[in-house]
Amino acid sequence: MTHAHITTWFIAIVLFFVALSLHKSGKAKGFKVVQMILRLLYLLIIATGALLLFSISTITLSYIIKSLLGLWVIAMLEMILIKTSKNEKTTLFWAQFVIALVLVIYLGFKLPLGIPVFG
Repeated sequence: MTHAHITTWFIAIVLFFVALSLHKSGKAKGFKVVQMILRLLYLLIIATGALLLFSISTITLSYIIKSLLGLWVIAMLEMILIKTSKNEKTTLFWAQFVIALVLVIYLGFKLPLGIPVFG
């Protein structure tokens, strides 16, 4: 299940940047299509994350924080796309996205279900 979760995250991040480039090049229909696909991926990310969370025998505060950070990343992805489509300022959302993404990746590697990279 971990691989499915990581794969959906990776595809979502790639499609997020594809959507931004489509918007920048003026292809509104392609942007909307990719945005809808991303929304489906958000649901898959949440579902696989929930399955991973409930497969743990002891759910600690670290796992709950990581889950909330993951939801925060998804919220920022969506807010950036929405504000971009309305040609509004997205600086604050980008900052939140980067902070949340760094934290969630760090916890993903640190917690026992993750890959022990940081020791």
